[in-house]
Amino acid sequence: MIKLNNIVLLSCLIFAVFTPSWAQQVGKSKGELNLSLFEKDNLVAWCIVPFDSKKRKPEERASMLDQLGLKRLAYDWRKEHVATFDEEIQTLKQHGIKLQAFWLYAGGDPEGEGDLKLITEALKRNRAKTEIWVWVNGIEGLDSLNQDEKVKRVAKSVRYIAEEARKVGCKVGLYHYDGWFSEPENQLAVINYLKMPNIGIVYNFHHAQKHLERFPDFFPKILPYLMAINVVGLKQEDDLKLVPVGWGNRELELLKLIASSPYRGPIGIINDGLEQDPEVALKKNLEGLERIKTQLKKSTHRP
Repeated sequence: MIKLNNIVLLSCLIFAVFTPSWAQQVGKSKGELNLSLFEKDNLVAWCIVPFDSKKRKPEERASMLDQLGLKRLAYDWRKEHVATFDEEIQTLKQHGIKLQAFWLYAGGDPEGEGDLKLITEALKRNRAKTEIWVWVNGIEGLDSLNQDEKVKRVAKSVRYIAEEARKVGCKVGLYHYDGWFSEPENQLAVINYLKMPNIGIVYNFHHAQKHLERFPDFFPKILPYLMAINVVGLKQEDDLKLVPVGWGNRELELLKLIASSPYRGPIGIINDGLEQDPEVALKKNLEGLERIKTQLKKSTHRP
């Protein structure tokens, strides 16, 4: 009997040591879902600047967000928007809207490419701190390298970006989009190689078509580094179609997993080509999230 008790005790100790903290927390709150993730004060409007048929100016965009009750914006931009960086940042401040992030596309030479400098100088001028969501792509010769070499080559670009971001008090989110850089395991490899405290991960449903079946497997691994999750509706028919969140048939299972986890970061709602007018897309996303919350509440009461 004593030996049996010792074995049980040893098993419990092994479980406590080797089970990830997120899993232990989920176990403690089994059946509980954190639906506050989907409340307006935690939502980020994303992909609404270039995807706008009305070509709203900063004041018009901020007023639209006010009317929708949204208080966070991740700023996706193109070259024509550079001239209004300062106006955008100041307008958001005046409306009490948080600049959640600034978009950055980078390649093999982020210093020479110039876009990072445009962002950091604008943030410095306006005394603004935010996150820089970066997709690193187009590094010449990357495909010919082995895995370790790829990690080191990509990490070279990420290191420079993170160092420059740190100088202006910003964090860097490795943005899941496409290609080698966007695979969760590869992003984790870069993060673990660099070991810099201001680097995390931004995960996107609208680029997750290849990940649906294995999302439950890698989500716990990226969870400690997640800075934001951008959601969209996923409608599975013959092909997977992107629709506003709550209008698909595959996103509910992913959102339930997220709501049952310790994740407490922001949730992005997007207009990446869903509608010509981002106001219409954001409204549909907000309506869809209400349906999602209702469905999730019902799921917790099932026997």
